[in-house]
Amino acid sequence: MFAASEVKNFQAGIQPNKMEPDSCHRTREVEGIALNLGELDLTSDDFLLEEVDVHIQENLEDEFVKEALKTGVDLRQYSKQIESELLQVENASIQDYIKESENIASLHKQIAACDTILERMEEMLNGFQSDLSSISTEIQSLQEQSIAMNVKLKNRQSIRGELSQFVDEMVIPESMINHILDTPVTEREFLEQLHELNHKINFVKEQSFRDAKSCLDVRDILEKLKIKAIAKIREFLLMKINSFKKPMTNYQIPQDTMLKFRFFNEFLMTNERHVAKEVRDEYMDTMSKIYFSYYKGYLSRLMKLQFEEGATKDDLMAVDETAKKGFFTSKSTLKNRSTVFTVGNRGDVLTTELEAPIIVPHAAQKSENRYTFESLFRSLHFALMDNACREYLFLTDFFMASGTSAIDLFNTVFGKTLSIYLKSMEEHINECYDSIAIFLSIHIVHRFRSIMENRGVPALERYWDSVLHVMWPRFEYILVLNIQSVRDCDPEKLGHIDVRPNYITRRYAEYSAAILGINQSYPDERADRILGQLQTEVENFILKLAAEFPHRKEQLIFLINNYDMMLGVITERTTEDSKESESFKELLTARTHEFIEEVLTPHFGGMIMFVKDLEGHIERGNMEALRNEEQRVTQLVRGFNSDWKRALEYINQEVMRSFTNFKNGTQILQGALTQLIQYYHRFQKVLNQGPLRNLQIRNELINIHHVMVEVKKYKPTF
Repeated sequence: MFAASEVKNFQAGIQPNKMEPDSCHRTREVEGIALNLGELDLTSDDFLLEEVDVHIQENLEDEFVKEALKTGVDLRQYSKQIESELLQVENASIQDYIKESENIASLHKQIAACDTILERMEEMLNGFQSDLSSISTEIQSLQEQSIAMNVKLKNRQSIRGELSQFVDEMVIPESMINHILDTPVTEREFLEQLHELNHKINFVKEQSFRDAKSCLDVRDILEKLKIKAIAKIREFLLMKINSFKKPMTNYQIPQDTMLKFRFFNEFLMTNERHVAKEVRDEYMDTMSKIYFSYYKGYLSRLMKLQFEEGATKDDLMAVDETAKKGFFTSKSTLKNRSTVFTVGNRGDVLTTELEAPIIVPHAAQKSENRYTFESLFRSLHFALMDNACREYLFLTDFFMASGTSAIDLFNTVFGKTLSIYLKSMEEHINECYDSIAIFLSIHIVHRFRSIMENRGVPALERYWDSVLHVMWPRFEYILVLNIQSVRDCDPEKLGHIDVRPNYITRRYAEYSAAILGINQSYPDERADRILGQLQTEVENFILKLAAEFPHRKEQLIFLINNYDMMLGVITERTTEDSKESESFKELLTARTHEFIEEVLTPHFGGMIMFVKDLEGHIERGNMEALRNEEQRVTQLVRGFNSDWKRALEYINQEVMRSFTNFKNGTQILQGALTQLIQYYHRFQKVLNQGPLRNLQIRNELINIHHVMVEVKKYKPTF
């Protein structure tokens, strides 16, 4: 709404009132009351006309002014009315203030009283603050005292615990004295008190270095108890060791008993080393004699169970079976030389029989059983390995040895036994000519070595190396003898030779398959190398034997039969991708292709030659050479038409009659017939070239499908 003065100014043509002397504010007197209008006073000297215009414009937009202008109200009269109402409201407000003056005065007094009360409260709170400050200082002091008392308490408790432990470890209870003096060493109470005694002895030694006076009070008692305990332990251990010497004693039982009291030896080594050495030396000497006596007798009795008639220096690969009459005529399983070159079920010694129970000599003699060298070798060394592992573990456990010291202790016990074993093996191996037995024994060593490695026992490593050092040269020597026998073999001295596999090649195949099969688990290049030399000599020998046949076809049949037999035997015992198998596959394939050409040539040689000749001219582009072949083509076509069925039957009979292996013969027959089909196809293809395509004789050609139908009659049904 507009102020009354502003309405008046508007009605008077916007004439400003007279300016008051004060330029900043106008004070108006209304019934004796001064009013300060401030910025609402339009009579200010600083009021600008531009601002008046703005106010006028704003007032004109006021809703009440617009309504007044629309209704035609007299603005002057309206302005006076408004001003009069404002004065009334103002005077009413002043009267209200005057009426409430007493209440305002009372309120002022109350505020003053509150201010006084708040001042007193402030003084009181300041006093409280001062008191709390002094209380905080006292609490801090009490906390420091509590911490100090806690530290003292912990120190006293720590000292009390250490003193209590010291006293407990220093004092020797009466129960310990009674058990050490009177209780048998095998009782659990004695062992417990021995542990405690050992601890107290070590504790007193440690405190003696710290000059603890209390050690003087218990030293004599501990020394006497130690002497008594050592005497009882020494007597017990020596008694157990002497029990090994009784005849028919199973020494493993007292060994197990000693292991239960392994702390006895630890106590001796800690407190009286010369007594511990005495016990250890006595054990070493006793067990060395026991093992030597046992294995010497077992070795002697067991080697008597070997076959009386074994392989000799004359049992070589290229020696005729009938060269020595009566050879192997006893009950020995080696009935002829072929068994020297086959493994048969002897390989079970590396698998199912490897960890079988040892051979008992008196039981074997009673049943009149005889054994091969490798079976005896396995039994001997299985017994040696088993006992060596047990003894080594006992030594490391009871005598607390490890590494080199454990090996030294073991060699002290088993040294004599291993020496007699090695000496006996050298004698028997150097007299042995059974290379398969030696090679099986080599792989027995490898497997026993692996078993001991899995058990964590390296005790026999040097012995195994020594045995292998004896066997490998002997094995190589025997193979060299066989290689030399094959190299020196004269085919003319072998008597009648037919196209069937030769017994020498069969021996080689069986022998090579045996060695290769054994060598798969633990391959050794030495065996592969010397077998390669033997294979070379055998291949050369086969070629020399084949040369004894006058005709090439017979030579090829002989070679194919031998290659096929050797490949079959080797593949059966080894893998198909072995070096030896691949070598004989290549030889067999080459000779088979050559034989196929040989068997086709008598019947279809003219056609084969014609195809090869004319294909060469066609490749060179020499078509003129084909013009003069009409007569030759006519003869070939009519000859083929008249004889091809009969030729197929003849080839079938010849092939199936020539080869000992029916399957191989069938494959060769199929290969020959397939080759014939290919030649015939090529023959027809040549006749379609150049001048030959116009020949009348082409009309007489038999359809190739008819030939293929006839060939299928010879296809095997299996």
